[in-house]
Amino acid sequence: MSLPVRIDEALYEHARDVAKAEHRTIAGQIEFWATVGRTALDNPDLPTDFIVELLRAKHESRENLTRFVPGQLRG
Repeated sequence: MSLPVRIDEALYEHARDVAKAEHRTIAGQIEFWATVGRTALDNPDLPTDFIVELLRAKHESRENLTRFVPGQLRG
């Protein structure tokens, strides 16, 4: 369910610009930022960049995954 909320116009415009570059909707971009922020607050020892990359990877296609095998070196 979605609900209307009021946000600062500058935040909306910034979200619009970033959303376009990230191929998200404006609402999706704001939700992504909220998820990053919530995750960062819940895990203060993790760097924000790590959180962002982890969330991006979570939504990547699983077709190109390389399974991790302990002790196996990749060349």
